Parts: sequence; C-alpha cells; structure tokens
Amino acid sequence: MYISQSFIPILKNNPSEAKIKSHQLMLRVGMIKQSSAGIYSWLPLGFKVMKKIEQIVREEQNKIGAQEILMPTIQSSEIWKESGRYQDYGEEMLRIKDRQDREMLYGPTNEELVTDIFRASVKSYKSLPQLLYHIQWKFRDEIRPRFGIMRCREFYMKDAYSFDISDEEALFSYNKFFLSYLKTFKRLDLTAIPMAADTGPIGGNLSHEFIILAETGESKIYTDKRIFDLKSEGTNIEKKSLEDLRKKFEEFYSVTDEKFNKDEFEKKVLETNRLKTKGIEVGHIFYFGDKYSKPMGASVDLPGGKKDFVKMGSYGIGVSRLVGAIIEAKYDEKNEIMKWPISVAPYDIGIIPMINKNDSSALEKANKINSELEKNNIDAIIDDTDENFSSKVKKMNLIGAPYQIIIGKQTDGDLVEFKEVGEEAQKLNIIEIISKIKKQKVKN
Repeated sequence: MYISQSFIPILKNNPSEAKIKSHQLMLRVGMIKQSSAGIYSWLPLGFKVMKKIEQIVREEQNKIGAQEILMPTIQSSEIWKESGRYQDYGEEMLRIKDRQDREMLYGPTNEELVTDIFRASVKSYKSLPQLLYHIQWKFRDEIRPRFGIMRCREFYMKDAYSFDISDEEALFSYNKFFLSYLKTFKRLDLTAIPMAADTGPIGGNLSHEFIILAETGESKIYTDKRIFDLKSEGTNIEKKSLEDLRKKFEEFYSVTDEKFNKDEFEKKVLETNRLKTKGIEVGHIFYFGDKYSKPMGASVDLPGGKKDFVKMGSYGIGVSRLVGAIIEAKYDEKNEIMKWPISVAPYDIGIIPMINKNDSSALEKANKINSELEKNNIDAIIDDTDENFSSKVKKMNLIGAPYQIIIGKQTDGDLVEFKEVGEEAQKLNIIEIISKIKKQKVKN
C-alpha cells in the first residue's frame, strides 16, 4: 500500500480539543473523525486496529467454549420492564418510540435480551452450561462525553453471558472468563490487573475490573505492587486450576476506589508495596446469580422434576476503548512516536524510500521488498511521497508500524537499513528481516 493512495488524513499539529494522548493521536493521524458529541466515524487506520483487537478477543472467547451470536442494537422496553431495570437505569439509556408508539431503546447492555433468548430456547439442565457472546455497538448517553473514544456515547464492545445450574458451576464459568481476560490482554501487550470492583447498575455480589495503569485513567486504584509479578502461563481451564489462579490474585490487596478501605489497605499492604494511582478499565466481569433469570422466568428442569432459575454472569470488554488504552500505554508523546504491538498494528512495517525526481531506483527497490513481504503475509506501507526524509520518518512514527525499512544513501546491494521503532537501525537483508518479523508475530 502506498501512502499517496491511502486515506490517512494526518494533521500537522495536535487538535486543541484533544487533552489526552489517545485522543490527540487518533485525531492527528486520522484514525477517527468526530460526527457529534461522543460519537465518531472510524477511518481506515483506526478501523484496522480495532478489527485486529476484535479478532484477538474473539479467539480467546472461543478457546473457553463461548459461542458467538449477534443481538440487535435496538431492544424492546418490555424485557427491561420485566427485569425491573427500565426506570432504574437512568438517563444514560436512550429511549425511543417507533411509528406504532412502542417504547424501544438503544441497548446500553444486553442482560435482558440474552436472558429472553435463553428462556425461549433452553428448558433442561442437560443443556447447561451455556456461554454466549456477541461483539456489537452500544450506546450510553454520557452527560459529558470526553477524552475521545475513552469516554464516548457510542462504542464497540464484547459482551458475554454465562448460564449455569448452580452457584458452584457458575463460579467455574466466572473463572474461565477471568483467565480468558488475562490471556487476551497479554496478547495485546497490556498488563491488565484484576481488581475487586463495585457491580454498579449490572448488579450482583462479585465483580472484577481489569485495569491498566495510566495517569489519564478515570479509575482510582489501590494495590499491592507484588500483584504485577503474578503470571497466568500454563493455567488450563480445569476447575481447580482456575480457582487457584483467581485466589492467587486475590491474595494481594487490589481494588478500585468504590471498594477502597484505608484501614484495610494499610493493614494488609506494607508501605513499600503500596501503590495509589489511576488506571483505565479495559474489561469488567460480574456474577449476579438469578438477578435476571428469576424476574424473567428463565428456569430449567432439574432431575426429579423440579425447576430452578439459572445462575448467570456477564463479562464485558471494550473493544473500541482498547484502541485508546493501547495508545495511552505505548505512545511516546514527547518524541511523537507510536509503536503498536505487532498483534494489532495497522501495518507490520513501514518502508521509507528516499525518492529523487530524477532517480526512481529507491522506490523500485521498495516495491521489490514489498513483494517479498507480501509473499510472507507481512503487511507493509510505502511512503511514496516526495517529502523530505525527516517528514517521512515523523509520519511513519505517528502511524506506528513497529518496524521500518529505510532505503537511501546508506543502502548497499542486498542490505537495507532496518529498525524497530525507537531503536537503532541495523543493516539486514530481506531474508533476515522476514525471519525477524515472523518470529515476533508467532509470539503474539
């Protein structure tokens, strides 16, 4: 792909309305364009990153046996009235009426709708457990949307829901998602810490937020620093293994501000291990038992002819928010360098040929290199413009492909200047470059 043919409307300077790193970069490099307050169009560069994040989220959900469905954005108010949440949810819910004067809403979440789907389809305990998820647009009418996609009104989200026969089985499902989330964020090159959290309007009595550290975050967090040393490698989805994993994390004090207790924090955590900071929520899981199944009549037949209401949990990941979260974690604002993890980078590598009006050899060499990269499923973008070297490098640094090839005066024979963004350049041939990138992609 040539930059001259790409729809990447890069701005020279940061927009004045953008106050945090992710909002600045996403507007400046043309990843998004504001449509109205808190609502954005996703342009090619941003959309490409978001879809890669979505695929990683999907793969990790599939690994624990969750099945993908797709629910509509517009829901009937009737099922929300059944659960008792229609009036309780507040003004964040966008309520509308259709031409038959029926009350409808733009879904802020899907507990009611998925419960309605379940109760119409599953009648026996023999069909349990069921883990269902979808990835869909949501709308919450934030009173003051800000920080770009980090706190907007329309957002792209993965919702999953578990249905089980007992509290014990339901906690097993909860722990499956707990592990799945740790693995998902690791593939995104993020250190996301599970923290005990308030259940909010979803309800229930067990909840964890997954938080990445960031000074621009809206969540205040209080934690024991030692929790960052914990690993989830090698954990399988057996009951005991998953239970041990969650207990391992819960040994260390780690909460969001709603759950914070100063006396408990100071009693449980040595002063040298205390961390008080801010973070960005990138995932949230809840267990709420029969909070929705009971009022909505979602029961199954048990052995012996009895019936009981299924036990449920819900599990959310902000797919679109993760684009901003990765930027907050990775963007070097001072030097204007973005280095995307290769698992979600819009391009694997940027090629910068120094083009002379009277000499097209550098561009020809770039095209030949790109042909070899394409054969090896490595996605490259070529800056074929006639801008000066400094401008080209600055542009590539903003786009954020994790690797760059520079073709200029220092290019000799089969060797080219190759660099990992932010690191020193080295001279390698195309075979060595392909090998290096492939190894990195396999890791992710």
